Amino acid sequence: MKGPLFYSKILLFGEYGIIKDSKGLSIPYNFYNGALKTDENPNEEAKKSNESLIKFAAYLDNISEDFVIFEIEKLKADVADGMYFDSSIPQGYGVGSSGALVAAIYDKYALNKITVLENLTREKLLQLKAVFSEMESFFHGKSSGLDPLNSYLSLPILINSKDNIEATGIPTQSTSGKGAVFLLDSGITGETAPMVSIFMENMKQEGFRNMLKTQFIKHTDACVEDFLKGDIKSLFSNTKQLSKVVLNNFKPMIPTQFHELWKKGIDTNDYYLKLCGSGGGGYILGFTQDIIKAEESLKDYKLEVVYNF
Repeated sequence: MKGPLFYSKILLFGEYGIIKDSKGLSIPYNFYNGALKTDENPNEEAKKSNESLIKFAAYLDNISEDFVIFEIEKLKADVADGMYFDSSIPQGYGVGSSGALVAAIYDKYALNKITVLENLTREKLLQLKAVFSEMESFFHGKSSGLDPLNSYLSLPILINSKDNIEATGIPTQSTSGKGAVFLLDSGITGETAPMVSIFMENMKQEGFRNMLKTQFIKHTDACVEDFLKGDIKSLFSNTKQLSKVVLNNFKPMIPTQFHELWKKGIDTNDYYLKLCGSGGGGYILGFTQDIIKAEESLKDYKLEVVYNF
C-alpha cells in the first residue's frame, strides 16, 4: 500500500517575518516527496517513523472536534499495522518534512476535508491553515501551518498578512536565463524550536522589533512583490539588502562557519544568501544573477537549483 505523494516546499521569502505580518511566498519543491505506506518487512527508518506516528495519532485524538474531525480509530488501526511515512524529504533542512506528513494524514483521515478541487476562498484557505497549524504544532511547538498548506495544495502560496493568504501564480521559469535561486547544503541539521525561541526572546527588545519593521519586513515585502512582477533588477537589489539585514541581526540562525561565506556573497555580488526556514542548519537559500559565477564561487559546496530566471 502506498498513498498519494506530498511534496516538500521552499519559503522563498518571509521566514520569521510572517510571524509578525510580513509578506511571504512559498512554493512547492517537487524534488523531494513523501507518502504514507505499509510494508511487510519495514526497515529501521520505517519503524522509527511508525513510532513517531503512534505519538502523533494520540496527539490528534485530543484536537478539538470543533476544529477538525479525524477517523481516529482507522488511523490508530493503520498505525498499529505498521503504517509509516516514506519520505525523501530531509528532516531539519527547512524544506517541510513535517508539513508533508501533516498534509498526508489530513488527506487520508480528515472527515469533511477541504479539497484542492473546490473553489478555494480565502476563508477556506485560512481554515485549512488553522487546522494544519494545530496539527503541525506537535512537531515544532508552534507552527504557522503554511508548510502543510503548501504541500497539501501543491500550489505557490502568497502570504499578504496573517489573515490574508491566497494561492498565486509565479512567473514562468526561464530556460535560458543565468539567474537562479538555489539551495546550499550546510551539512548540519537544524532544529526549528530553539531558533524560534531565540527569535521570540529577541522580540522583547525594542531595537530588534524596530529593525524587523523598518528593515527586515520592508525588504521582504519588496522581494515578494519584485519576484511576482518579474522585476529581476529590483529583486536582486532588495535581496542583497535582506541578506545584509539577516547577517547583521540573525547571526544565531546562521551556522558560524557560514558567516564569512555570507559576507563574501554580499561583497562580490556573486550570490546573496538568506535563511531557508528557521535556519540553524539545513539548507541555506541563495539568489544569483549568474549561476556559473555562483557555482565557481561556492565550488566547495553542493548547490541545487530550484528556480531559473
